[in-house]
Amino acid sequence: MSLSRYTRTTRIKGGRQQGTSRAHSIIHLGIEKGIIEFKTIITEEGDRLDHIAARELGDGRLWWIIAAASRIGWWLQVPPGTVLRVPTKMQQVKAYVG
Repeated sequence: MSLSRYTRTTRIKGGRQQGTSRAHSIIHLGIEKGIIEFKTIITEEGDRLDHIAARELGDGRLWWIIAAASRIGWWLQVPPGTVLRVPTKMQQVKAYVG
């Protein structure tokens, strides 16, 4: 089971629960502070966050983490040329959010 943006999850930091509305801001802050490592991707025509999450994070359901890290809205399709910040180490995301 992966992290969820809809429900509380016990998969973050030793079983403590974390709601994702708070997680959204925390993930972005971790990116800004350099605590969460990331790579930059510039979208092309037809790119979708769920497809990028599947390719880069191994699970398309984690698209919301890319949205949070990039501080963009909650949609799957993004216009060409959008700069995305994609966390490269999910363990850093889990540790920082928890």
